[in-house]
Amino acid sequence: MDGTLLNSQGLLAQSNADLILQANIPVTLVSARAPIEMAPAIKMLHLTGPQIAFNGGLIFRPNAAFDPLVAHPMSHDSVATLLDAIETHFPKVSLSFYDRKQWYTSRIDRGIEYEQSLTEQAPELVVTDSAAAAGLEVFKLMMITFDLAEMNAMNQFLLDLKVPGVSIQRSGDQYLEITSDLAKKSHGIQYLFDHTGLVPSDCAAFGDGHNDLPMLRRVGTPIAMANAQQVVLDLAAYTTTSNDEDGVGRGIHDFLLK
Repeated sequence: MDGTLLNSQGLLAQSNADLILQANIPVTLVSARAPIEMAPAIKMLHLTGPQIAFNGGLIFRPNAAFDPLVAHPMSHDSVATLLDAIETHFPKVSLSFYDRKQWYTSRIDRGIEYEQSLTEQAPELVVTDSAAAAGLEVFKLMMITFDLAEMNAMNQFLLDLKVPGVSIQRSGDQYLEITSDLAKKSHGIQYLFDHTGLVPSDCAAFGDGHNDLPMLRRVGTPIAMANAQQVVLDLAAYTTTSNDEDGVGRGIHDFLLK
């Protein structure tokens, strides 16, 4: 969604939504975002089919409860290890985590305010330690820092911990996100194939970043945003306009409805 469906302000433009609705084709959102952050776009696009959150960590029905169809939360032991290590060694980093329905953090700082400006969500304030997450199914940990040196150090530190069953990924310069190692966008696409009768040649996908590559390789028509990373542009069959120029809606009409 970010950098693709959503514009630079983190919003789905009404003009983009109108183009997508006019096409009258099935749409599934595939995002690193949580269901609560996907909900406004789901509502605007009147989506009723399976939706994919947490980079494939959760496939859910787009209802008020975000009922899970497939769920891959991280283990409680892995979450506890990670939360306690981050709080101890990187106390200035914005640390938060998500279960299926809610976003949690211990304090509202610059990083959390930045994320709020993009998602328009309000986190629930808790102590971000192993005890706070013990009774929850945690799908994603998110760390935000605007200090590149701190980001690099934290990324390497967490990789060196070798916590089992997790995937650690950078998202831009400011974000480090941790999900289950079973959370893959390509797995979400395979679920759609398995449960709808669709095959890759029936499907197109739009993407802008490195983590979209497995998804783009699974469909017959991969489409890059004009603002995409070069590796995505190189893979794509087509390139549409940018996320600030209704690229998804325009791409559907330019490349899929002919």
